[in-house]
Amino acid sequence: MNSIRIEILKKYIQEDPTDPFPLYALALEYQATDPEKAWLLFEQLLTSHPEYLPTYYMAGNLLLTRNEVDRATTILQQGLALAKAQNNAGTIREIQSVLDEVV
Repeated sequence: MNSIRIEILKKYIQEDPTDPFPLYALALEYQATDPEKAWLLFEQLLTSHPEYLPTYYMAGNLLLTRNEVDRATTILQQGLALAKAQNNAGTIREIQSVLDEVV
């Protein structure tokens, strides 16, 4: 976790709360050191920016590390549907690969 990067990301979030990327990047910063804080940020993204595709893969994986397989599967399936709607072949493969391992 880089405290300088975290402060910069928080500033970006304040400057433009409609941009999902800084919130996503902040969640990634917290993922290793404070998974609960990371989850709260991912949850905020899923609610406020449901079209932001990268969230689904990372949020699903975080839940899997917490052994929350049912919740992870639901989020990954939602991400898979969004990836298909956005015609994002790379993300479709990534999410499907995780789902194949879980199911």
